[in-house]
Amino acid sequence: MRPPTHFGNDITNTEANGDDQQNNNNNNNNNGGGNGGNNNNNHADHIVERLTQMGATINFPKVAGRGIIRVVERCDDAKENNNLDLSECELIQVPDAVYHLMRHTELKTCDLSSNVITKISPKFAVKFSLITDLNLSHNQMARLPDELADLHSLEMLDISHNSFITLPAVVFKMPKLRELKANNNAIIDIDRDEIIASDSLELVDLRHNPLTPMCHDLLKHAVLSFRIELSERVKEDWEDLTECE
Repeated sequence: MRPPTHFGNDITNTEANGDDQQNNNNNNNNNGGGNGGNNNNNHADHIVERLTQMGATINFPKVAGRGIIRVVERCDDAKENNNLDLSECELIQVPDAVYHLMRHTELKTCDLSSNVITKISPKFAVKFSLITDLNLSHNQMARLPDELADLHSLEMLDISHNSFITLPAVVFKMPKLRELKANNNAIIDIDRDEIIASDSLELVDLRHNPLTPMCHDLLKHAVLSFRIELSERVKEDWEDLTECE
């Protein structure tokens, strides 16, 4: 998945390239698939027009591709099962159109994993205040907004496989958070006063993070009301030299 470059406010990591689309249509026609290609384009155009008419403030490329279709279809599914799955949609953010489509739905879970999201809007907690499970894994985030503390029903949060260098302070302000997955980040240190003060946590997964030796040892031997999962720390070369002295 390529990182976003110049997609502006498009809701997906999709470029509008009229020449490429024309070539694809020509190929479809040559292969006897012209009608299918036209149907797909008409479907995409219909969805873009529908979202624009509903008040979406995001700019959509004329040739939206399958990304927008996938987002809208999954929003429609969420209206039936209250579980919004926007994983692998090439999103660079949660589009305003999604908040608009979900405005009458009380979501219970939200999966935004495996996109290229760099940040979550503060209004996420207002629009999806009742969710109990939030999956933000496999994105490009390094921080979370303080407003996520208003997710009073959230019990499980997955921020693994991102770019966090420290645990966001807001995770310790979520009153019902039981399980936090923060493995496979770039976390170096943790504010131990905050983590010890949490009353709701049962499990914090910190495996595969480059914790400092002091932080690793403190967490490993800390007496807490919840379990912390840590990877075995591999000593640096300079540590072995120090012991030899």
